[in-house]
Amino acid sequence: MIKIIVRRLLEFVPVLFIIVTLVFFLIRLAPGGPFDRDKEVPPEVRKQLEAYYNMGVPLYQQYFDYLAGLARGDLGPSFKNASYSVNEMIGMSFPNSLELGFYAMCVAVTLGLLAGISASLKPNSLRDYVPMSLAMVGICVPSFVLGPLLVLVFSLHFDLLPVAGWNTPASKVLPSLTLGAMYAAYIARLSRGGMLEVLSNDFIRTARAKGLSETRVVLRHALRGGIAPVVSFLGPATAGILSGSFVVETIFQVPGLGRQFVESAFNRDYTLVMGTVLFFAALILFFNLLVDLIHTWLDPRLRNA
Repeated sequence: MIKIIVRRLLEFVPVLFIIVTLVFFLIRLAPGGPFDRDKEVPPEVRKQLEAYYNMGVPLYQQYFDYLAGLARGDLGPSFKNASYSVNEMIGMSFPNSLELGFYAMCVAVTLGLLAGISASLKPNSLRDYVPMSLAMVGICVPSFVLGPLLVLVFSLHFDLLPVAGWNTPASKVLPSLTLGAMYAAYIARLSRGGMLEVLSNDFIRTARAKGLSETRVVLRHALRGGIAPVVSFLGPATAGILSGSFVVETIFQVPGLGRQFVESAFNRDYTLVMGTVLFFAALILFFNLLVDLIHTWLDPRLRNA
């Protein structure tokens, strides 16, 4: 396990370096600049602003200066929020995104596993067709469509939940459902397929022949192998939930990091865009590593691969 961890950590460095390099130059090739939307300022003031944000030097020098700051853990000052550094803005915004992601993952895993396991126990029946049809709908309907539909039904029509916000427990229900619904659909289909494959094995028939209850057969013998595809999916899913909450946070006005990223892209806030992309990339790599470790623990044959 230690060998796997060390090897993957060494792979992180070139991947993050490539991401930083690509984003640094691509964001500067996009039309517009961080000061274009501000009111016109005297040339000497603009020159001072460019000097403060290190934009008065050649582009290659800006790149090497950014890498030097990155090596110290400094992501630089925000262009549009002069009172805060990028590190501080990520520190303030990410806890809300993490909380939203946790609730969404709970929704996805709970609904997905229940639907998938239930469908696998009665294949090709109504108990299978109904949850799998709903799962297909969940996969096809994007979050920017599902979110307004949930608001229309539960907030505007029945007046049960708030339209937006992140201050009360009730205001966190619709964003969590919206973000977790699509991943619940994937987990349902993956768990159904994995459970059907395991339930057809000889050791399951042997367990049933010994007179074990169906609950014991499913939970004790079939579940560990049946959820292996789900475990493989949870790494990208967790990273996708945390990094894919841009739309949901914007719809429901959640003060999270995804919303900060959207606003920074519109404002051409170079340092905040760089910081959020790098932060999300590191999260994705971390969760992929975590899933590999869990998968290796579930299947000891992978330890010698």
